[in-house]
Amino acid sequence: MLQVTDIRENKEKYINALAKRGIDAASVLEEVLILDEERRGSQAQLDAILAQSNSYSKEIGKLFQSGEMQKANELKEKTVELKESSKQLNEQMLAAAEKLQQLLYTLPNIPNDLVPAGTDENDNKEVYKEGEIPKLVEGALPHWELAKKYDLIDFELGVKITGAGFPVYKGKGARLQRAMIAYFLDKNTAAGYTEYQVPHLVNEASGYGTGQLPDKEGQMYHAGIDDLYLIPTAEVPVTNMFRGDLLNNSDLPITCTAYTPCFRREAGSYGAHVRGLNRLHQFDKVELVRIEHPDKSYEALDGMVEHVKGILRELKLPYRILRLCGGDLGFTSALTYDFEVFSTAQDRWLEISSVSNFETFQANRLKLRFKDTDGKNKLVHTLNGSALALPRVLAGILENYQTEDGIKIPEVLVPYCGFDSI
Repeated sequence: MLQVTDIRENKEKYINALAKRGIDAASVLEEVLILDEERRGSQAQLDAILAQSNSYSKEIGKLFQSGEMQKANELKEKTVELKESSKQLNEQMLAAAEKLQQLLYTLPNIPNDLVPAGTDENDNKEVYKEGEIPKLVEGALPHWELAKKYDLIDFELGVKITGAGFPVYKGKGARLQRAMIAYFLDKNTAAGYTEYQVPHLVNEASGYGTGQLPDKEGQMYHAGIDDLYLIPTAEVPVTNMFRGDLLNNSDLPITCTAYTPCFRREAGSYGAHVRGLNRLHQFDKVELVRIEHPDKSYEALDGMVEHVKGILRELKLPYRILRLCGGDLGFTSALTYDFEVFSTAQDRWLEISSVSNFETFQANRLKLRFKDTDGKNKLVHTLNGSALALPRVLAGILENYQTEDGIKIPEVLVPYCGFDSI
């Protein structure tokens, strides 16, 4: 959530930054400042009334002691009037504060200066590419046909049990999934991340804390009776572990990793681009979350990018990195790098990871602060990244590692799954 004090001091900067997202925010930001002025004005009047009321109370006590009952009663009547005025002012202040809060919830984060201008994914900037695209045998198959041929994933059975977008992994397909989860977690913990097992449902406060609510309410599965949401990513419960905390400077950085299933209602468009594992309602993902000092968060972001690069190098998958443009940037993000693996059989790039710096946007919602060396309480920066989302990594492995005799397993995964081919 954007900070009103910063908007007040840098209004034009915010207008120009949000324009990079394709948003004309001038009128909204002006309304934010008007509501904040109303809230602050009511607060100032309340403070003045409270001071006057306290002054009257002291004077009334003295008047009673001196026997000046008439003057004391006159002041008591004035205190009653002040209480009524303070009640009305408090209602006005709360109403303005609530409107302000709801309005701020609708505003996305402002992009970092590095974010390129653009309207959609076609304007994203490729900043890195690595790995050779393999030449496949004649008659190479896409992963959904390979999964059926080798009995690795049953998409129809998932439809029977739940619906489209809920695959059932079988045999070596299930073991390969488990192997990737263990491998990703081991890589992350070896890099200094602490592993967590977290709930797969969160309350509304957690959804607001990391920015899924109200922006992505329609994309989340809601357990209405208990008013809980199935998580769209481990980022939500992991980051919310620190909601409301006041950290010490020495606590930073905090580095976390967690494996969870992820649940998302939206499934995108129809056709080959969403076939098989390309777009799911339920999928597995290993996540990274960092809580950082503001001065060090972009250095940490670069480190996360290098970490994901290292995993993809070991998997020997061809990949590229995109810096997302303003129009494709996530609601809460200030800067995002997308990793995409090349699917040879589909002849297209598949997104497998997003690594983002949210700066203070989530921290302001979470009321997550730290006491800096100057003794002042300041908002931390939060970051997160996938390391990695499993479905499209699995799709890339099945398609890029297929041979005439079957599917090879990346060397680094063999010790985890116990077989070197399918």
